[in-house]
Amino acid sequence: MEQEPIRIPITDVFDLHTVQPREVADVVEAYLEEADRLGLKSLRIIHGRGIGVQRQIVRAVLARSPLVIAFDDAPPELGGWGATVARLR
Repeated sequence: MEQEPIRIPITDVFDLHTVQPREVADVVEAYLEEADRLGLKSLRIIHGRGIGVQRQIVRAVLARSPLVIAFDDAPPELGGWGATVARLR
């Protein structure tokens, strides 16, 4: 029996802590597309600090996405290097 996909409300903040590591790239790509469709221009993706694997995956997706103008670490009060902020076109 196939499970239905979980619907996640799209806001300007996306916490990846509930996403399986092997799904991060696909989920972030889908999130960017939906955020763009909704007209969001500034996003914060929370990937955690850990050893930096999810951060690298998130930034690779952002770097290759034509929807993204720029991205960087979040300000310290919004997660610092445990989150990435991105600006969309």
